Amino acid sequence: MSQQAAQVDTLFLHERGEEYTVVAQRDGERLFHGVLEIKETDAGPRPRRLRIKDGTDEDLRSPDQFVELARRAARLRISEQTSRRAREQARRMFGAYQLEAKVVRTCRYCANAGRYSPITSETEIHTDGESICPDCAREELDRELAFEGTITGEARERLEELMLEVQDLDRISNLLSGNLDPDLTKFDEISATVDDVELVPTDSLSLHPGIQDHIESRFDTLLPVQSLAVEHGATDGRDQLIVSATATGKTLVGEMAGLDRVLNNKGKMLFLVPLVALANQKYESFRDRYGDMVDVSLRVGASRIADEGGRFDPGADVIVGTYEGIDHALRTGKDLGTIGTVVIDEVHTLGEDERGHRLDGLISRLKHYCERGTTEASRHRRAGDAREQGGAPASGDTQWIYLSATVGNPGQLAEKLRAQLIEFEERPVPIERHVTFADGREKIETEKKLVKRAFDTKSSKGYRGQTIVFTNSRRRCHEISRKLTYDSAPYHAGLDNKRRHRVEQQFADQELAAVVTTAALAAGVDFPASQVIFDSLAMGIEWLTVQEFSQMLGRAGRPDYHDKGTVYLLVEPDCTYHNSMEMTEDEVAFKLLKGEMEPVITRYDESAAVEETLANVTVAGKRAKALNDRMIGEVPTKHALGKLLEYEFIDGLSPTPLGRAVTRHFLAPDESFQLLDGIRKGEDPYEIVAGMELRDEH
Repeated sequence: MSQQAAQVDTLFLHERGEEYTVVAQRDGERLFHGVLEIKETDAGPRPRRLRIKDGTDEDLRSPDQFVELARRAARLRISEQTSRRAREQARRMFGAYQLEAKVVRTCRYCANAGRYSPITSETEIHTDGESICPDCAREELDRELAFEGTITGEARERLEELMLEVQDLDRISNLLSGNLDPDLTKFDEISATVDDVELVPTDSLSLHPGIQDHIESRFDTLLPVQSLAVEHGATDGRDQLIVSATATGKTLVGEMAGLDRVLNNKGKMLFLVPLVALANQKYESFRDRYGDMVDVSLRVGASRIADEGGRFDPGADVIVGTYEGIDHALRTGKDLGTIGTVVIDEVHTLGEDERGHRLDGLISRLKHYCERGTTEASRHRRAGDAREQGGAPASGDTQWIYLSATVGNPGQLAEKLRAQLIEFEERPVPIERHVTFADGREKIETEKKLVKRAFDTKSSKGYRGQTIVFTNSRRRCHEISRKLTYDSAPYHAGLDNKRRHRVEQQFADQELAAVVTTAALAAGVDFPASQVIFDSLAMGIEWLTVQEFSQMLGRAGRPDYHDKGTVYLLVEPDCTYHNSMEMTEDEVAFKLLKGEMEPVITRYDESAAVEETLANVTVAGKRAKALNDRMIGEVPTKHALGKLLEYEFIDGLSPTPLGRAVTRHFLAPDESFQLLDGIRKGEDPYEIVAGMELRDEH
């Protein structure tokens, strides 16, 4: 005992019932702990005996041995949690031996467990009306997380960081219960940034009077990204890749350039987007804004079914279309006339697994179409127009403008597209990003509060806060919309165009507090929302990519409406939406928040290579290899041609009737074989389609 006593830095006492826990510590490490009994004598309190703990056993020590231990300790400490009566008793006992003990703030959890853990105002963590040490707080948090469900990796680290930052375990517990304390939910803020760009006055543009007067009537100067694009030749026919955040004005660059060329008889304008809903919206916008000076038509994927019906007029000055709608026109040999400008919005779609190769193929096929001219009849027609109008553009004299808010490798992509890069990183308003945790039922209750809070608040510009709620299915859209307290509407590709347009108008008129939409409609949907809520971090059965996530959160906050944007991620711990998902929603949340933008790279597996090569053979015949060679991704042309011959989709370098049918309907090889097999077996068409859908699910 003497040797141990000589080595003790601190001797610590903590009241436990009628006894005291004793801890001997040296260099921050516990040497031993035990239990001290004190007796009252005529001379005052004295040690009765000391029981040293050794696992489940106890080693009894005499009162004199305890006194020797106390005398040799450098410091004597008594816990603040010890009652006033017991503290006085311990001090009187030490005083009898001319020893002085100080009262210190310690962690009660540690003290009860036989550990000495002093805490300060900088290290304490509040819980249940008392303060504990960070280590015990972490253990308590782990217990709560285990009770709530498995929260993994990044989410656990984030919660621990928050707890240490706010020094309050109870607030973290409330956060796990759906509490919306903004100090806790706030993950970070993306600051508003304004680069120093000399703005171009609109009266200096020298565009065709039709579009020039229109632009001047709306704006005195161009926005920064528009000014940069114009300074570098956007209105002089230069091909450009324009990368800039949502709501910075990229689209107007394409509109100015394209309409100027249309009105100057340099060919029509194609404005291409990935989704039908976006095409419908852009078509309405073009028709309302420019319908008095140009004819506008729409070409979407539905044209594959009702090919010449609906609103499509191939002779229109402006054709707004989906990638698939225009590609179908090319695959089936339609004459689109002379194309002066092609604007491809959301060009980062090139990096998507499912749609990337189709956009890659479309760009190559459309460039081939523009370079070779169209049918003999259209060449004669253009010659007649040229005699009347003073000249037509040479074949291939087409301007290409690519737009995106989210590209991880803009320089490399611009080089592959052979376009000039216009990159502008301005964000017009700051965006706060928040994270909270909730299960599926709690999410809707949280969304009610957030939507109400936003709509009840007006910006300095006089606009109510409105919300876009992104979720992963149409059914969930309707479920959430029904349960929100304030007026809202579902908005997804399953609604007809008239109903979608009505929702857009109601939102623009501030009649709706929220729209609830699928993640698939994130790209370019023009709802001027102040707040974006992620009910789910999935798109269908796939987790969002960093690009998709960035595109969606960029919908929060518009400079003409709002002072800031707000984004909420409602995360369900340990949640997946399909058994094919390897990560859980809490893991994905912090990957997205901290993730860097992935490079836009188009990758080809055998199926994609066969599909695009077949389409190129159908459109370009012997020049199919040249079309393959200039695509963004690397296409194994020789292997793909071998497969096409094996599948009897081509004969030489011409498509067979089967090959034409396959490419007309955008079928992958395995889909075409499944379809053929069902037809040959005489199966009901609905059964065949259902079987194909089920195959896609698995």
